[in-house]
Amino acid sequence: MTAAPAAGARLAILPREVPLDPSADEARDWAEAELAKVIYNDQPSLWDRFLRWLGDLWEAITSANTALGPIFLPLLILLIIGVIVAVVLLVGGPVRRRRLRSAERTSFDVLDGDVRDARALRAAADAAAAAGDHALAVLERFRAIVRSLDERTILEDRLGRTAREAAAAASERLPSCSDDLHRAADLFDEVCYGHIEPTAREDTWLREVDRTVAATRPTRASATGPADAWAAAR
Repeated sequence: MTAAPAAGARLAILPREVPLDPSADEARDWAEAELAKVIYNDQPSLWDRFLRWLGDLWEAITSANTALGPIFLPLLILLIIGVIVAVVLLVGGPVRRRRLRSAERTSFDVLDGDVRDARALRAAADAAAAAGDHALAVLERFRAIVRSLDERTILEDRLGRTAREAAAAASERLPSCSDDLHRAADLFDEVCYGHIEPTAREDTWLREVDRTVAATRPTRASATGPADAWAAAR
């Protein structure tokens, strides 16, 4: 008569919840979510694979160094450095030359169809400087320098002449002003590109260059100036 209560007690501890019976879609979603957990993802990361590759490479190098002698590793390192230097020179040389050629081609036209004379251009430069627009003052003053050289027949008046071409051609007749003319041309291009924001200091310097160029007597002209001949042949 004592067995019945014991059985009832065992039945009392059984769970009373209804067992889950998921659908096929629910079961698949649960399985995918579980497998997506990090503990199931044993694939090495890209960084781990890279470190493993470096380790394997170093092991191969040290093994070869052991087999071929202690002098092998330094020679191999020097060889690798030589290959890297050669690649840099082969790739960097043409890129550097292309950049230099591109820089030569991208100098801006100075007058670009502007028909104002030197006096009008100087007046425009003065007005821009008085208004605090030093960028425009620099551009107009360099145009005034080039126009004054045209008016003095030091330069041949033609369309399409860039700032650097004008400086190079004028330097043939005004060699004492060559450095200032080239610096002024570079300043003109830098302002055109927006690479620099000129101040009153640059405008004052360019104003002095204008005075110096105007006061300098040109040398005797050759039949065709080298710079103009090169520019005309382009």
